[in-house]
Amino acid sequence: MLINLLMLVAGLAALVKGADLLVDGAVKISRRSGLSELFIGLTIVAFGTSVPELAVSISAAVKDSGIAIGNAIGSNIANVALVLGMGALILPVKVKGSSLAYEIPFVILSSIVASALLLGRDSGLLRSDGIVLLCFFVIYIAYVGRMALSDRFQYSEQRIQEQAAGDRGIIGPILLTSVGIVGVIIGSELVVRSGTDIALFLGISETLVGLTVVAIGTSLPELVTTITAAVKKSGALALGNILGSNVINLLLVLGLASAISPIQADRGIAVELVFMIGLIVLLIPLSIRNRSLGRLSGALLLGIYITFVVFGIAAG
Repeated sequence: MLINLLMLVAGLAALVKGADLLVDGAVKISRRSGLSELFIGLTIVAFGTSVPELAVSISAAVKDSGIAIGNAIGSNIANVALVLGMGALILPVKVKGSSLAYEIPFVILSSIVASALLLGRDSGLLRSDGIVLLCFFVIYIAYVGRMALSDRFQYSEQRIQEQAAGDRGIIGPILLTSVGIVGVIIGSELVVRSGTDIALFLGISETLVGLTVVAIGTSLPELVTTITAAVKKSGALALGNILGSNVINLLLVLGLASAISPIQADRGIAVELVFMIGLIVLLIPLSIRNRSLGRLSGALLLGIYITFVVFGIAAG
């Protein structure tokens, strides 16, 4: 028990410090490269914080387990309702017009495509389905690549100012971000393992542990990074992290997992899929008026997630 408590404290410390380094490094990369924080969030930060989902899903696929699907869908639900909800509750998250016009609709499209394949005649994902998802991921990469070119033109003046101030190097921020990602991933693993053991030791049911500690566990990197970004007033980075992570979970994680080995889906997954799509769609009316997700919206998203977990516990 004492060892688990020490692991929990160490994990939380690694999470907090790792997220701090990750956000600081990402912001510096943005400023010195002339790329927007939204772009950095959609790519570098999103890829880094999605490593746990990718590792779990590929491992599950190799072992011929359906955990890969539940892991990706559950993580996406937690990302929007829990992670973005808490971020907006701390500090309103600004939503750019491009996010409403392109990024959020692309996440919705990705969700619909993945859901259609999952609920098709095979009740799962075949290798051919995985290839389809990976093709959509290539389209996503092409889009963010085009965004990078646009950003470098738009933020060229900002880059010149940074260079004039003597901040020219980008290797340092990249190393800082990399160390932050490693810290967040290791911290998440320690927190999930120790938290699960402590909960079971205290007599909490495995079902409740699975729906809380384990389910939230793979979203811990996104959660801590988003909260840190919100505190540091980098809302675009936080939003990009969530949207990018959700696309990666659906297209890259599920695509790679099913391309390695076909995975079966429980028919009950339909409810979670509809819920996941509904949450993403909800972001549009919540943010379209003031071009931001305010504290009220954050509280609503958080309330929806708590309700989802409670119903999940009752059903389980």
